Amino acid sequence: MDLVGRLEEIEIMKEMLSSDESEMLAVIGRRRVGKTFLIREVYKDAICFEITGIKDASKEEQLYNFSIQLAEFSKSEIELAVPNNWIKAFNQLARYLDSLKSKKKKVIFFDELPWLSTRRSGFLEALAHFWNNRASRQNIVVVICGSAASWMIDKVVNNKGGLHNRITRLIQLEPFNLQETEMFFKTKSVKLNHYQIVQIYLTMGGIPHYLKEVKPGLSAAQNIDKICFQKNGLLKNEFQNLYAVLFENAQNHEKIIRVLANKGIGLTRNELVKLLKISDGGSLTRYLNELITSGFISKYQPFGKQKKETLYRLTDEYSLFYIRFIERGKNRLFAQIYNHQQWKSWSGFAFESVCMKHVKQIKHALGISGVLTTESSFIKRGTQQNEGFQIDLLIDRNDNSINICEMKFYESEFEIDAEYAKKLRHKIAGFREYSKTRKQLFVTLVSTFGVKQNKHSTGLVDNSITIDWLFKKLV
Repeated sequence: MDLVGRLEEIEIMKEMLSSDESEMLAVIGRRRVGKTFLIREVYKDAICFEITGIKDASKEEQLYNFSIQLAEFSKSEIELAVPNNWIKAFNQLARYLDSLKSKKKKVIFFDELPWLSTRRSGFLEALAHFWNNRASRQNIVVVICGSAASWMIDKVVNNKGGLHNRITRLIQLEPFNLQETEMFFKTKSVKLNHYQIVQIYLTMGGIPHYLKEVKPGLSAAQNIDKICFQKNGLLKNEFQNLYAVLFENAQNHEKIIRVLANKGIGLTRNELVKLLKISDGGSLTRYLNELITSGFISKYQPFGKQKKETLYRLTDEYSLFYIRFIERGKNRLFAQIYNHQQWKSWSGFAFESVCMKHVKQIKHALGISGVLTTESSFIKRGTQQNEGFQIDLLIDRNDNSINICEMKFYESEFEIDAEYAKKLRHKIAGFREYSKTRKQLFVTLVSTFGVKQNKHSTGLVDNSITIDWLFKKLV
């Protein structure tokens, strides 16, 4: 694969390579997001030692793997003695670094650090000792990386022991946005229009390892069918391993994901407790934080609500698509789902989530990039007397204005009819009444191909944004 996007991250990494001091870089991000690829591409000529942790391996097995890797990088013709602890292993590494004659800055890369640092192995303590007594005085960059993002933050970034405040730079690698996804496809000669790219994005998000499976000459529907539904498709059974390789007691994380998959707008913590039938304690907090840090779920503060009413929402596109269609579809083909009403309804909801991830692009389209804003949702529960309603995205602006955003994913221009116009006016009036806001309200409609002008749209929609704006490159 070619290196696409990641301009800010690349700049940080190159600055570290050219600085006059030793550096320690932590790279975190969800599985398959491209952390290892980025590190190897940027530092490929400077890496003098690299080791990847082995999942579920013992300390002895990790140390044996270390000796193999050290022998390979040092080009030793004789088999090195396998160290029986990490202090000795890092001492061997330090002696190897001393033997290198090049004055250029060197890179040491520890990949999947959570797997290397087995329980009571002493790995982190030995790493801290190595850094504080040897590496920090040498001209090197120590790169540590892991997909268990929450573990990396708790155990390394916020380490209270020898690694405390030793991380000089932190990169949290995010999935591709739509603009980067389009760039990535161009490097693979995949020629799809924005509508087709969004369809693919709805099913697998911006995960490079998934997107590389998209083949040129096939439509979005054909690619989705091949990757997600056919027997040997990469994403046919990816879900079974997605959480298990990241978390201990992953069944609890998966339960949360499945509960959230059935509630599009999200759930409060109290609602999660009731549905999961678990206690509201520290374990739930840890599970939620791990899923948030790893990029699978997000939390949103509803407009005007207290912290206890924060909503947790499943925002990992693949997990949502898998639970809704792949898992339940059995041996069906995507073509059988594509024209079904269930897909149309679901894709509308999934598009809302994608838009919420591209708020910067929406703000750019509105000409308010420089305006301080807060994004939230708004929910008014229905009663016997009054019909409830919800607004998925509010952009509360510092210029005394609020954008009420509606998102519509259609194959053509979105046409507002009398019923939808009435519903939208009900939302506007209801929001003004229950929020007590005196700010200027602007109705903003984000849709695939824009809004068809008619008597119902005139005077109702203030801003119409097409998906082309979501692909804009922001400086």
